[in-house]
Order: sequence, then C-alpha cells, then structure tokens
Amino acid sequence: MKKNSTKKQTPAVQPVQEKHEIRPGQSLELLKELHILTRDGKLNQDSRRKLKQVYHLYQFIEPLLLKLQESHANISLVDHGAGKSYLGFILYDLFFKSGQAQSQAHIYGIETRDELVQKSTELAQRLNFPGMSFLNLSVADSTHSDKLPEQIDIVTALHACDTATDDAIQFALKKKAKFMVLVPCCQAEVAAELRKSKGDAVRSNPLSEMWRHPIHTREFGSQITNVLRCLQLEAHGYQVRVTELVGWEHSMKNELIVAEYKGTPAKRPGDRLAEILNTTGLDNLRERFFVPQ
Repeated sequence: MKKNSTKKQTPAVQPVQEKHEIRPGQSLELLKELHILTRDGKLNQDSRRKLKQVYHLYQFIEPLLLKLQESHANISLVDHGAGKSYLGFILYDLFFKSGQAQSQAHIYGIETRDELVQKSTELAQRLNFPGMSFLNLSVADSTHSDKLPEQIDIVTALHACDTATDDAIQFALKKKAKFMVLVPCCQAEVAAELRKSKGDAVRSNPLSEMWRHPIHTREFGSQITNVLRCLQLEAHGYQVRVTELVGWEHSMKNELIVAEYKGTPAKRPGDRLAEILNTTGLDNLRERFFVPQ
C-alpha cells in the first residue's frame, strides 16, 4: 500500500538582495556614476568585484582616518594616480560626507589625464562633495605645486606605475605625511638597472643568480624595489606593514604597503639599504632611494 507522504516544498530560491552589499547611507548616484551599480541600481559580477576591491582597501584606510580624527577633524588626503577617483569618492562618501558641514577635511585627486580630472570635478559638484578637488598634475610635479597644502595627513598611491610610487613616497616625505598607503605597480626601473649590472659589479655575488635569467630579472626587480622602499621608509622614521591586498584577484600586483610615521629615523634600515644597492650593482639609484643624512 502506497503511503501518503507530504512532500516538503522547497521554497523558491529568491534572488539575492544585492543592496545588502551597499553600505547604509551610501550614494547610489555615485555608485552608478562609477559604474559600480547599473543604471537601474543593480550589481553585476564585474561591478560587485570592483565594490569588493574598494571596500577591502577601505578597511585598511578607515582605522588610519579614525586615528587622525582623534587629534583633528580637518584631515587632508592626497590620492596619487587617481584615475577615475574610485577610491577618493568612496572614502569621501563613506567617511567624510556626514561631517562635511562642520569639517574642512579635504581629498585631493592627482591625475595626469585632463578628461578624468574634469569628469571627477563635475561629479563632485553634482554630488555636493565640497571637500574634494582634482588636479591635473604628475605625481612628481605635485610635490612642488602650490595648489596643495604644506602638510598632508595621508597619501595613497594605488597602482602608480614604476617610479610614480617613489614620487608619491617623496611627496609624502616632503609633506610630512602621518600615513602612506601604497599598492606598487610595474617596477621597471630597478629591473633595467639589474640588467646593466650583470657584469663586474655582481660577478662575485652568488645571489646574482637570482636575476641572471630575464624572467627572474623582472620578478626579482619588482620584489627588491618594494624591499628598498620599505627600508627607505623605515630609515625616515616610519613603521611599515606589508601585506597582501586580498580581494584584488584580477591583479598580480597585490602587495599593500602601509606606513605610519613614528618620528624617529632609524640608522640600521638606511645602512641595509646602502648594502643592498652596493651588492646588487644598483648604486645609481641612491638618489631615488634617499635616506636622511
């Protein structure tokens, strides 16, 4: 005899409520303008990945902003190689917007492509983000520009190619930045110098095997560039943390350097940096990786 069984009804799978990925109070208009949301307010796979990347980086920067806020509200942040200013707009929207009436906090986006500078300027005006401005300058030129304050609290440079990251570090050192957040990219200069130095300068150094083959030269050059940058920052009195920027799956350039100024330049990192430059035949780069005298 066939038993009557009540089949458990599986509830229909409801579409994921995509809005849960958007933070409360966030500007939907901004997210649409940045193409993180579609025009009808939806998230597609590509835009969800972009949002995840920005939020992931925000979780590293927010504690730095909160620490700065303990001493003063008028925080200044410069974003080098800003591009479409995804980072600057998200930071302003999530952190600065709510207190903009009482604060003189300001985010400066530095970008060489004039059309992106113009678009970002227009968007900031449309969104009523008065604490944002955008300058058509190279990273190097911004160091001497009178359009920026004498002192800056935090400097960011995400995927600033090759020596632009070093220019951002030089900018931050000159502006006495409390914090730096760097995601370096395309370190070609050091690799080019390593190719030149495969002769007498490193012939007696067995470690030169690490960059004898072209592919190793490229990878070793990238690695040692960031090592030199960290030593330089430590020599100038910064505490350095290096981690992987998890969540940037689309990019092989996944190294995040966060530096906080502690006020005491250190001699040993400078000595180490000099030794590395000497033993790898990179003495020509002493001016770029300068340390306090």
